Amino acid sequence: MIKTIVTDIEGTTSSLSFVKDVLFPYSRARMAEFVRAHAQEPAVRHELDEVQRLNGKNLTEAEVIEQLLRWIAEDKKITPLKSLQGMIWEDGYKKGDFKGHMYEDAVRHLQKWKQAGIRLYVFSSGSVQAQKLLFAHTGYGDLTPLFSGYFDTNIGNKREAGSYRKIAAAIGSAPDDILFLSDIREELDAAQAAGMQTIWLVRDGAIDPKAAHRQARSFDEITL
Repeated sequence: MIKTIVTDIEGTTSSLSFVKDVLFPYSRARMAEFVRAHAQEPAVRHELDEVQRLNGKNLTEAEVIEQLLRWIAEDKKITPLKSLQGMIWEDGYKKGDFKGHMYEDAVRHLQKWKQAGIRLYVFSSGSVQAQKLLFAHTGYGDLTPLFSGYFDTNIGNKREAGSYRKIAAAIGSAPDDILFLSDIREELDAAQAAGMQTIWLVRDGAIDPKAAHRQARSFDEITL
């Protein structure tokens, strides 16, 4: 029996194009200015030091900025990058430069599941801060009250089973009582290997009856 649902964001609750066409360009255009302006603030300094540590050598400020921009271009799921992007996006949300995109069917079913007593969590490669910002500033209002918690790459890689075992332990649920929703097969494989139930969101393209996971074109096709 499904007691808990853990959902991905990009391609699942929200459009891939929102992240790629709105959020990424926004952070890329402002990263250099943000780092130069805020480098001495403790939270920012911590992430910049992490960039240095991951590189294994001392970098100048200009080299740190260059590395961050390279990671954005390569769509790297690296924790200090995601944290810094989250800080930049927070400013954008507050200024009203954009709103977090949400699929209507996702909003409707998340609300229904919450009312039914199912606990809802998010697991995304974006930082927890970025996740909360997206759900707090949607065209449907503030959706953060729907969720009991959020997980990012600090708990582990989304394509490794150990990450999902840690999530199950953190939320106090048996893995087979948890349903994981994603549009990425490798993430679903990892969740399944950890004992979770899975559904593969295929918002574009045809359903494959031979797929390794149950597939759904939208949240309307998900049965618990």
